[in-house]
Amino acid sequence: MGFEEATPIQEGTVKYGMEGRDIIGQAQTGTGKTAAFGIPLIEKVDPKNPDVQGLIIAPTRELAIQVSEELYKIGYDKRVKILSVYGGQEIGRQIRALKNKPQIIVGTPGRIQDHINRRTLKLENVQTLVLDEADEMLNMGFIDDINAILETVPENRQTLLFSATMPGPIRKIADNFMKDPVEVKIKSKEMTVENIDQYFVKAHEREKFDVLTRLLNVHQPELAIIFGRTKRRVDELSQALTIRGYLAEGIHGDLSQAKRSSVLRQFKENKIDVLVATDVAARGLDISGVTHVYNFDIPQDPESYVHRIGRTGRAGKSGMAITFVTPREMGYLRIVEETTKKRMTPLRPPTSDEALLGQQRLAIESLKEIVEKNDLNDYRILANELLENLDAVDVVAAAIKSMTKEPDDSPVTISEERPLPSRRGKDNHRGGGGGYKGGRSSGRPGGRSHDRGGSRRGGRDGDKRGGQGQSRSRSRSKFE
Repeated sequence: MGFEEATPIQEGTVKYGMEGRDIIGQAQTGTGKTAAFGIPLIEKVDPKNPDVQGLIIAPTRELAIQVSEELYKIGYDKRVKILSVYGGQEIGRQIRALKNKPQIIVGTPGRIQDHINRRTLKLENVQTLVLDEADEMLNMGFIDDINAILETVPENRQTLLFSATMPGPIRKIADNFMKDPVEVKIKSKEMTVENIDQYFVKAHEREKFDVLTRLLNVHQPELAIIFGRTKRRVDELSQALTIRGYLAEGIHGDLSQAKRSSVLRQFKENKIDVLVATDVAARGLDISGVTHVYNFDIPQDPESYVHRIGRTGRAGKSGMAITFVTPREMGYLRIVEETTKKRMTPLRPPTSDEALLGQQRLAIESLKEIVEKNDLNDYRILANELLENLDAVDVVAAAIKSMTKEPDDSPVTISEERPLPSRRGKDNHRGGGGGYKGGRSSGRPGGRSHDRGGSRRGGRDGDKRGGQGQSRSRSRSKFE
């Protein structure tokens, strides 16, 4: 699968997992948790036993799908049967798939509970239970479902719990349902931002989009994710970027599962250069090769910032994160920096002329690469014909111009959002000075937003129900 060495979380947990110990792993998304629990899990599964032997609970359907795909790769030679179940997919199809006797189930809490209630999923022979992104499931209101599921699995199972943070309710789960767990905690500096160059751009709301497009023109990211605070913001940004000629698509909780899957597939296949997303839609996405993350809106809580920029700089590769901050939000920036334990570098955005110059330099680099490949024999005759009538410098200049993306001032509509409240303090005077850092990044990397709605108690990801279930289902789309 291309693994060369264990990540810190893998090194700390695989050995205990193989020994059958309960484990509490504290690490962020993108640190290799799936293999950390997947390898011991696959090793324990008996492919000749038709019972469900492993259960993995994940907060979102995207993460459930990705975990199941990764486990399928790990268990391919062993022919382990794996099934993902989640809300948004027809439950009848899942019921039929469950009749094929999968040995590992990966699912979201609400849909797993639905199958338990329908008696279509039997967990009395589960040997290994995994809670992935436990703190996110708590934030999304799944704590009751998790407790109910834990009551249905055998007491003599092995339990692995992974969480970026350890709030009280998660710690209570560990106390109530785990037996003498070993704790593996990846230090903050290891699990966040060591390989990511972090910058902030101070700009008024009305200036942010033009600044963003100039940065995109200069950076020329191979794959970039732009984070917006709300669904409306994501829609407007993706449409505006498309108008300006970028290959961009948006993803948020109101899109259908088919549309979200299609967008993610195009992004992974490099058919889309820019993915615009809300925090909820992007949580747990396992996308390699993201070189740049742009926070068009600074997140409402510092932990979300860490998860956002963690989309780049993965697997030991480097990345770049640029955060847009309005003057009123400068004080809040300090709070974010304290969480990451790293100061952001002020970045002066490029002017239109600098953006154009950056594009021209990139065009020159591309021409040099073509020449160095020395695969031009089929074009030399045409080139000589051109040079008989045209000046060589003019021809090269025309080639550079044809490969340069000219600045575009097409009219776009981006609604202004209310900035986060300023935090009065000594850092409120920090300006956005400093020099402009142009060009590509140095290497190629491998809080709740408004998108979640006002309710702290999220809905299930299963089917709608009467009574209380109906009120819970109304908020479901806000995070699915």
